Amino acid sequence: MEEAMDAYAYGDNETECEYAEWGPSLALLPTIYLLVFLLGTAGNGLVLWTVFKGGRDRRRSADTFIANLAAADLTFVATLPLWAAYAWLGYHWPFGTAACKVSSYLVFVNMYASVFCLTGLSFDRYLAIVRPLATAKLRSRVSGLVATVALWALAALLALPALVLRRAAALGGDSKITCYMDYGGLAAPGTEGAWEVGLGLSSTALGFVAPFAVMLTSSHFRRERAEGPRKRKRLLTIITVLVAAFGGCWLPFHLVKTLYVLMDLEVLPWSCSLHTFLNNLHPYCTSIAYINSCLNPFLYAFFDPRFRHACAALLCCRTPGPGTERSASYSSGHSHPPGGKGGAAS
Repeated sequence: MEEAMDAYAYGDNETECEYAEWGPSLALLPTIYLLVFLLGTAGNGLVLWTVFKGGRDRRRSADTFIANLAAADLTFVATLPLWAAYAWLGYHWPFGTAACKVSSYLVFVNMYASVFCLTGLSFDRYLAIVRPLATAKLRSRVSGLVATVALWALAALLALPALVLRRAAALGGDSKITCYMDYGGLAAPGTEGAWEVGLGLSSTALGFVAPFAVMLTSSHFRRERAEGPRKRKRLLTIITVLVAAFGGCWLPFHLVKTLYVLMDLEVLPWSCSLHTFLNNLHPYCTSIAYINSCLNPFLYAFFDPRFRHACAALLCCRTPGPGTERSASYSSGHSHPPGGKGGAAS
């Protein structure tokens, strides 16, 4: 499967294996992508509406990360119809190299931006509980703007290999056009495998392992704050769910990718049966990762009563009353957590 990553094998061993696509893939995968597109567009659009309708004065520092997370997911899901068509056509890419580059780039920008937003959200909530007074300036609106610019700039930078190296072309005399990573124009002859392994390991380390470690650390609050147990329990519950959802969605993708890399490095013995299995499993792990882009609004709706009130006000076409107007924003001056979008992970 080629949508987010290529099959991670460059050696001669790959040519000795015979690959057969799992039968359900060509119909099931496009269906999943289109469902994620529809749910992600509606859900993340609703999150953005909920955050910004409440007004600037009602927003908290955490709302910055929530809004950016929804924007990243919304931008990404807009590309999914292209990937659905790609899978439906048997991995034939008729949209040209430009669309291949931009769509692949947005996949990786979303991956990095989502995990950075969730990490920022987790750390912001950690500071709000552990050091609320000492970090008040750090969590100000100006700091939130700086953090937003920094996380998007870093995500855009780390995703650049996809924009530079992707191309659409026929491979090995095949009539199908493949959207793939072409290392030939950048890597010296014979070093393509090293580039692929290096980029694979770095994207897993920077896009999953390191941020997830920060999230897990930030989720374990050591000090009590002078607030009721109920509010603290709700805060911890939401953040824990967001972090768990992120890990559950992205872990299979990074695990399969790492196994590919370990075989390339000969840390794991080469096995055609294992490589074929991973090659067929990879698109399903990718789909699970993509589901994260539409999952967070449902987590908000389930765990955050304020988000439910805002949704009810919108869907029922009525104006929230005085009691629910504050609910329409994540930033209503209370100390519980922004009902939270976590990110790609939530």
